[in-house]
Amino acid sequence: MPWEDPTTRPAARGRTGRPRLRLPGRSALRLRLPRTRGGRRRALRAAVLACVLALLPSAWLFVAAGDRVVAAERAPHAPVALVFGAGLWGEVPSPYLAHRLDTAAELYARGKVDAILVSGDNGTRDYDEPTVMRRYLVDLGVPAGAVVRDHAGFDTWDSCARAHRVFGVDRALLVSQGFHIRRALALCRAAGIDAYGVGVDEPRRGAWYYGGLREIPGAVKAAYDAAFTPDPRHLGPRERGVDEAVAAAR
Repeated sequence: MPWEDPTTRPAARGRTGRPRLRLPGRSALRLRLPRTRGGRRRALRAAVLACVLALLPSAWLFVAAGDRVVAAERAPHAPVALVFGAGLWGEVPSPYLAHRLDTAAELYARGKVDAILVSGDNGTRDYDEPTVMRRYLVDLGVPAGAVVRDHAGFDTWDSCARAHRVFGVDRALLVSQGFHIRRALALCRAAGIDAYGVGVDEPRRGAWYYGGLREIPGAVKAAYDAAFTPDPRHLGPRERGVDEAVAAAR
């Protein structure tokens, strides 16, 4: 029989005359594991090592945060509370962001802080997290002059680095959900802020577990930022808003 190029053969046809779909065999879909005992042992060691390396940054966050995660009523006094953005639903804060702001307002009412720095995304004219955050706090009874806006807090590291380098924050209470507060603590301390974290309690629902999963790659980036302390995306000149708000409160 003469040699045939399989790419030029007519496709096999079923009873209807249509080309028959060729599916890969089971052997092609089966995961090929090492056949020898030594090979399987090496594969297992490699898998364990990969898991350990993936979880090392998360373990570092717990060590770096130490015992500095406290409840609102037990938080020490600090000049300012730093609230991280968590998204908007139209013109109102998302539920997670609203809960952070509720906690910040509680800290202010308890006399734990003299001012509140709200740090969020204002990357476009139509999306202004800090202004919405400030309006929400004012509606809760926080004086407008006590709320300072950081319009370039695009991620946790940017918020921490700008709080220290742009707004002159040296001591602060950080406000965020429990799954995020340790990363915020580690990064703000790496940025030069003596900080305590106030974790916001949330029900263990789908969004909470999703947030927890996001912390795994977030911890990797946090380790990089803490090690190399890069400049935030927008540094800008020194701003006196926090200094003025604290001075007015005192």
